[in-house]
Amino acid sequence: MDSAAVDQFEAGRGRLASLAYRLLGSAADAEDAVQDTFLRWQAADRERIEVPEAWLTKVATNLCLDRLRSAQARHERTAGAWLPEPLLDGDPMLGPADTFEQRESVTLAVLTLLERLSPAERAVYVLREAFSYSHAEIAAILDITESASQQHAHRARTRVAAERRRGGAADPASARRVVEEFLAAATSGRTDRLVALLTDDVTAVSDGAGLARRLLRHRSRERVASFVRAGFTSTPAKRRLAGGSLAMHLARVNGTPAVVAVVGGQVVGAVAFEVRDGKVASLYGIAATGRLSRLDEAWQRRDPGVPVIDGW
Repeated sequence: MDSAAVDQFEAGRGRLASLAYRLLGSAADAEDAVQDTFLRWQAADRERIEVPEAWLTKVATNLCLDRLRSAQARHERTAGAWLPEPLLDGDPMLGPADTFEQRESVTLAVLTLLERLSPAERAVYVLREAFSYSHAEIAAILDITESASQQHAHRARTRVAAERRRGGAADPASARRVVEEFLAAATSGRTDRLVALLTDDVTAVSDGAGLARRLLRHRSRERVASFVRAGFTSTPAKRRLAGGSLAMHLARVNGTPAVVAVVGGQVVGAVAFEVRDGKVASLYGIAATGRLSRLDEAWQRRDPGVPVIDGW
């Protein structure tokens, strides 16, 4: 392959990776899909490709759909043991992020909701909401009619909206303050204050420190508060499991405030929060090692600053 063709592909690699991550919810799988797209580009008769960007988008999207439809993926995801891979803000896979819809489409809350859509609905939703493709363009990418694209988009938006109660969007500083209060209440035994910081429809989802076979899900303010209090209570057994004393840092993950747990400079867990109207509406706890590698790599390249909790 000549250097011009390689350069042409590399110019669009970031966009393809962002698309694949939204479709698959996994940075590792997204990278594999992009590499497979490159191999198809390498083998293609490129002189017959009129619009390379459209061709690459079509190939990458359909490779992702093949992964979503595979028997192994269906088993893993329907078994209830799957959460999206968290990414530290600044990761290029989180782009584009110019509009509210683009930023929302990559939050852990929405990526989790997208699991309830069919692969076709998920693809149309992502292409439309995050990348602003027209229905005519989506129809060409997915080999469906424009009418089918519109129907998929309507069903996807309806299903996502049914699970989302949008309130006043919190600015990053306000959301951080809410999480700081939440963390202080969770680690001090102030259960009443913890309950007061949760919305009436709060949900908590966790992979059980990476040990549970199925995801742990909690609803209602009292149950979530009890789960959080137990989770943030330090014990010798927990420190042995984590590999030592933890330092907890505030950061942003997938566009929302998060607590990142670190032992010896290595990320061992992350809890991402969705803040709505000054309260925590949902939280996602991820500690499975295989889900944290990219976040940990990004963490190593930054100055973490002073932890909000040290020697946990």
